[in-house]
Amino acid sequence: MLLWTFTGMEKLLGYNSYLGEIKNQVFPMAWAEWIAPAVLVAELGLALLLLAGPTRQLGLALSILLMGVFATYIGLVWMGAFPRVPCSCAGFLESMGWPAHFVFNSIFILAGLFGLLWKPKDRKTEHAT
Repeated sequence: MLLWTFTGMEKLLGYNSYLGEIKNQVFPMAWAEWIAPAVLVAELGLALLLLAGPTRQLGLALSILLMGVFATYIGLVWMGAFPRVPCSCAGFLESMGWPAHFVFNSIFILAGLFGLLWKPKDRKTEHAT
């Protein structure tokens, strides 16, 4: 939740800079006009979903999906799938570079999967037997 809150707020407060970073990526510049706000809304929306108990599982699943999309893009850039390598402009991750950024996202994907799949034992049931 903190990751999405921090990155979403960072994008919101520095929106013009963030939009410029999105326009510098390898997809067509016209896409930036809808990708930038979509990612911003998704990140802040995921933070809200993770905050509330009834929507936490959905938020976790969607967080894994979004991190997977980010990791796939980062992996493609890192592997040289595009004609040029854009900046890894990602706020506080900017100094990491593509390999470290990929590892960072992968760790959050694994943590999300663990959180989604791990079911703690019910203590009442455990003591009843």
